[in-house]
Amino acid sequence: MTGTNETKRNLDGQNLTETPDEIFALDHLIELSLYNNRIKQIPEDVYRLSDLQVLNYAGNEIETLSPSIQHLQNLRMLDLGHNRMRELPKEIGALQKLDSFLYLSNNQFERIPAELCQLRRLKYLNVTDNMLTELPANLGDLQSLVELRLYNNQIEALPESISSIRCLREIHVYGNRLTRLPETIGDVTDLRILDVSNNRIAELPQSIGGLKKLHRLNLRTNRLTELPEQIGDAANLIELDLRDNDLKVIPDAILKLERLEKLDLRWNHHLQVTPCLFELEKRGCLIYR
Repeated sequence: MTGTNETKRNLDGQNLTETPDEIFALDHLIELSLYNNRIKQIPEDVYRLSDLQVLNYAGNEIETLSPSIQHLQNLRMLDLGHNRMRELPKEIGALQKLDSFLYLSNNQFERIPAELCQLRRLKYLNVTDNMLTELPANLGDLQSLVELRLYNNQIEALPESISSIRCLREIHVYGNRLTRLPETIGDVTDLRILDVSNNRIAELPQSIGGLKKLHRLNLRTNRLTELPEQIGDAANLIELDLRDNDLKVIPDAILKLERLEKLDLRWNHHLQVTPCLFELEKRGCLIYR
């Protein structure tokens, strides 16, 4: 086959059952998208397209990823979401230029290999809607991560090392089995959104007050009976969702949250209505209770 200078090929939604052979002649290909087909495997010849920066096989029927993925050394974005994969090869960690997105959502992963955390340039990681029960202890090695999406799994704990990802802005881990947050969560100083709703968290660490840039905190449907006084130190909090817990009282420290615009307290059946709540309403904070 004779190579061509074509750099992009989009074959989305064409009901393909395999990758067309013509692709393998495109030896300068930079972007390849085969989203929403019926492809069952990625052929080895794809891994010889060494100039690839974007590879999208999302929405197919792929069950395995070859260790040969390591040969795509120029890859910057990889989308394997909505397939039937059960495990990742450790060679995924060799993709040192992967700095944009890694989508692994809606598969059947039970674990993430520790080697994935060698992707120190990666900014966005999505492993939602899988069957993860734990995360690698070295998750904090993802030093460039800005957004982490792990919702709808069976994760029981976030590793303490997550606190070393200082540029992390969003953590979405709702719909898991978390019983607590890391004691050092307050060290994630650039965090803007933290969604840990629909878990089993019984208390918050005092370090929560260290999240000075946090805008939205969603704690809906957990097992909280109280809030730490340090919640008032999260000075930029705008929305706080505490629905469906077992809170008895809201600490007066919440009055320190001068930017708070919305506080949702519904379905806390034993909650006492204290003066601090009336004071918040006077300021214009919308309170549901």
